[in-house]
Amino acid sequence: MKRDLLAKSLAQMGSKPLVAAEAGSKVDESSPRSLKSMSDVLSQVSAQAAQDVDVNEIGDSEIADRFDVSEGLDDLIESIRTSGQQLPALLRYRRGPGPRYEVVYGRRRIAACRVLGIKVKAYVKEMDHREALVSQALENSARLERSFIEQAIFATKLEDQGFTRAEIGDVLAVDKGTLSKLIGVARDVPDAVIYKIGAAHEAGRRPWLELRRLVKTENAPSDSSVLLLVPEEGTAAEKLSAVIDALQKVADAQQNAAESAAKGPSPAPLNKMPATSVAFRSKGQRLLIEVSDKKERGFINFVETQLERLYQEWKENHDAETVK
Repeated sequence: MKRDLLAKSLAQMGSKPLVAAEAGSKVDESSPRSLKSMSDVLSQVSAQAAQDVDVNEIGDSEIADRFDVSEGLDDLIESIRTSGQQLPALLRYRRGPGPRYEVVYGRRRIAACRVLGIKVKAYVKEMDHREALVSQALENSARLERSFIEQAIFATKLEDQGFTRAEIGDVLAVDKGTLSKLIGVARDVPDAVIYKIGAAHEAGRRPWLELRRLVKTENAPSDSSVLLLVPEEGTAAEKLSAVIDALQKVADAQQNAAESAAKGPSPAPLNKMPATSVAFRSKGQRLLIEVSDKKERGFINFVETQLERLYQEWKENHDAETVK
């Protein structure tokens, strides 16, 4: 039943050609020509009889689309122990030394069977690397609820493997704008920070977009400093929120410092003359005199009229001291 539903879902996902082909762009001859062709392959595979394969003969795929296969694994182990493995995995033949097969999809099923010490039920297909990646993306898109950041990392890995963004958008079933955000976050936020935070299934895309904004701001902390801001304890969503808060505080402090520097240093306090309402402050070539009592404003006028006399008196004394 599950196998039929999967084949039907994949066939529906593959009902239109790749966007790159629709646009008339050149596609590598080795690449899958359409989602329909790949879903047809998976439908044909699901129609075959699954084999019992020793888990020790299976190597992991080069590109994982889930951060942690152990998440919720206990439930799957118990399900397989009680009812058996309901949905086979898909493997492809490997070349060279090492395990005979490589997992295309079904990593958690294989992990559960490994814990149980039993063979895994799997389809085995001759597939090239690109076909395997598209098959992995299609099957998991039909079954799994990837978190935003898992989707983002997987998208960048597909791009690194030479897939066009049109192809990636189709196999992940996301539009151009969403794909741009996914890849932007995965490219700009340091990998070490992402993996220390975790998949964060409870968080949507907005916190990750905010984290990207903060790490891209001018004078943002270094990658290693950002990594230190990620808490060691808590859920992935809590870690994500904590590092965003910490980075925002750093950004606020920098902004406040910049604003203070632009305003210049605060002036020194006025020196109050004892038993008077007169206060003064001198700085460099300036002298400021203030009176706190309006009745004594005349003192300011008096000082103004006496400035020339005071200067001449100082000048004479200064010249006399210089001659000595």
